[in-house]
Amino acid sequence: MTGEAQGVATAVEKTRPDGAALTTGKPHIELRDVAVTFGADRIFSDLTLTIAEGEFVCLLGPSGCGKSTMIRIIGGLIDPSQGLVRVAGLPPLAARNALAYVFQSPRLVPWRNARDNVSLAIELRTPSVAKAERHARADKLLQMVGLARDIDKFPAMLSGGERQRVAIARALAVDPSIILMDEPFSALDPDTRRRMRADLTALWQLTRKTIVFVTHDLDEAVELADRIVVFSAKPTRILDTVAITEPRPRTVSASAGLRATREHLLQLFQGQSSIRWETDT
Repeated sequence: MTGEAQGVATAVEKTRPDGAALTTGKPHIELRDVAVTFGADRIFSDLTLTIAEGEFVCLLGPSGCGKSTMIRIIGGLIDPSQGLVRVAGLPPLAARNALAYVFQSPRLVPWRNARDNVSLAIELRTPSVAKAERHARADKLLQMVGLARDIDKFPAMLSGGERQRVAIARALAVDPSIILMDEPFSALDPDTRRRMRADLTALWQLTRKTIVFVTHDLDEAVELADRIVVFSAKPTRILDTVAITEPRPRTVSASAGLRATREHLLQLFQGQSSIRWETDT
């Protein structure tokens, strides 16, 4: 997928200081005054963030700043030391059926083909669903992610990008309202990453799931997100939140507005010279 917004001004738009979205969408994820401490190591302190229903939010920051910790808190895998967390209006553990994950590694079962890997998610969450229906849903989702011809292939027969497509189909199989994605494209080569970003954009536009996407790649965040939440190095705080208003699909190198957004993000880290940020250029 290619294209560029024409005549669009610089796409840097601040959100409110508390990180709440500038949108009328229903709040879907809320963190209020959250702190996380591991032993003597304080990761977050008094962190507040609101994510709207249907919003695509990137958590951008250097390695080790707590981006993955944040989505584990949202997913109920880690309890905060203090503060309030609500997912779809519920405590995270009570909202687990609203959530699905896509990790850096696809984590596919090697002895199951693509169809059976996707249908396994349905089987584990709703075992009452008949096998034929699980397979039908899996086939439809694999077609949606461009793997209609690879349904019977095992993970070893698929490329890295194809395995990650299976993982995305598996996440969609349980029909979550929220998908948590932890650097899912970081292990892929640059060309595959670009294709996967374009495909994920199209898939999000089709499904309108709420997506929380962890990355430390500036271009990835700018091309994907409705809003970027920028974390500092530890001790971690939110440096800024930036809304991206240019239409999708986006290519940073082809858009003056997106280049200005990337430059704005880079400027946030002046004085933090130990941080190295990834870009595609």
